Order: sequence, then structure tokens, then C-alpha cells
Amino acid sequence: CRPYLIHGIEECVRTAQEGGVGVIVYFRKEGRSLGEVTKFLVYNARKRQEGGDRAETYFMRTACVAGVEDMRFQELMPDALHWLGITKIDRLISMSDMKYNAITQSGIKVVERVAIPDELIPADAHVEIDAKMFAGYYVPDNKKAEVTEELVKTTKGRGLDEYGTTP
Repeated sequence: CRPYLIHGIEECVRTAQEGGVGVIVYFRKEGRSLGEVTKFLVYNARKRQEGGDRAETYFMRTACVAGVEDMRFQELMPDALHWLGITKIDRLISMSDMKYNAITQSGIKVVERVAIPDELIPADAHVEIDAKMFAGYYVPDNKKAEVTEELVKTTKGRGLDEYGTTP
């Protein structure tokens, strides 16, 4: 998710400016490792489905197009962190439980998980973010009460005819 990556880069810079170290480990896995073409087919199908692009059908639409919801394999991802000698992460900026679990199960301690601030989430990205939080991705304690079935039923993205506008 681009907003998370940008937030992570900003936090790395801020941490370095405060005398610490910030590291970005980025594995390009477009469209949940299903590839660019499948990603765009899914986006197109989500926009064209009855009711438009909705959080409640976010994963289902991917499964309909690709046959699976997600093909990412995170178990090897911590190898880059181990190669860099990292044994502890003070602030992990990722909502992915697959990444978090891979990191902690490889022996790296995570002190704090950091959510992206709401103001950094573009309006149209709420479909993805809300669907992921409802599906069990990381949700900060202060937002857990907000992540309900009602939220995913009402979160809707732009339609095909609303390019350049916000929902």
C-alpha cells in the first residue's frame, strides 16, 4: 500500500534525524504477489461489480479473478533483516500480520507496531485498509471498536465515472 510505504520512509527519515536508524525493506509483490496484470484485472472488476468498489467484497473479488486472495510468502522476508544484523525493531510500520509473524518467528523482537495515521490514507484507499483491518490485519487498540461489519458494508471507493474525485 503506497500510503504505508510513504509513511515508513518519512518515519525512517525522522528517526535518522533524531540520531537513530531507519530501514525500509521493500519486496515488490504487486497485487498480493499475483502480478501487475492480475492486479489491474481485479481493480477493474472491483470498480465494475454491482454496488461498486466496496470493502466487504475486497478479498472476494480478488479470489474470483485470480482463484486465491493472496499469494505472498513472507517467511523469507526477514532474511534481509538478519543479513543487516537487525535483532530488534523498535517501530514496525506495517499492518501485515504475515510480515509481523515472519519477523517475530525468525527471532527478531518487535517493540511497537505503528499504524498509518488516518490523515495519510487517501479517501479511495479506505476500501483496502478497512477490508484488511476487518479481515484481521493489524489494528491499533484505539481503533478496534471502529472495525465492524458495518464499517466494511459502508466503505465504498470511487466508481468508474468518478475519476479524480473522492467518495
